[in-house]
Amino acid sequence: MSHAVFRLRAECLARSTRPFVARGSRAPRCPECRVAFDYCFCELRPVVPAKAGVCLLMYHSEPMKPSNTGWLIADLVPDTWAFGWLRTEVDPKLDALLDDPQWQPYVVFPGEYAEEARVVDQVSLADAKRPLFILLDATWTEARKMFRKSPYLDRFPVLSLTPEQISRYQLRRSKREEHLCTAEVAALCLDLSGDSRAAGALNAYLDVFTERYIGAKRALPLDEASPAHQALKAFL
Repeated sequence: MSHAVFRLRAECLARSTRPFVARGSRAPRCPECRVAFDYCFCELRPVVPAKAGVCLLMYHSEPMKPSNTGWLIADLVPDTWAFGWLRTEVDPKLDALLDDPQWQPYVVFPGEYAEEARVVDQVSLADAKRPLFILLDATWTEARKMFRKSPYLDRFPVLSLTPEQISRYQLRRSKREEHLCTAEVAALCLDLSGDSRAAGALNAYLDVFTERYIGAKRALPLDEASPAHQALKAFL
């Protein structure tokens, strides 16, 4: 295993002066899919192409949380980058990525928090550049802080999503039902960029992850014939 979030997690662990202990993290887990070994679903990881890329800006503890769904994006979308967010400095590698001429970055955030002139609700598919979706991977309160205090993102359009579906993610709940988890947001972005198969695969992968994570937490029987598993098998 070596993808962007995995590497960022390893960097955070190397710098940490004390161990990070998330709820339930004392249970032995598969290091690749982050659920209990008896519920491991590594063999169900889909491989699908995607034109778009994803740049995850992750709040301090997000890479460490077993329930983080940015990890799922990095599992599935080949061009995924992950950076720890800092208020006072910017990773030079992040600067280089944002300046790479092959990409058209979009900051994915509700338009009500941005200047109207920056807000778009579609992705330009006629542009020769590939879309790069910048996702603020954090709790809602943290994400608003990140959006306000990241002036280096001000030059990019803000992609404002208005999803009709209610979030299906059950592991960490927002107080507002219209708030989606990071993987759900990424799936919507992929769909807008024309990567519909990758979007479907990510949604199905999220559902299996959620089912197995909760199953392990509650010691529920593993049902490999569940609707979530059947939906994911279509992408394998």
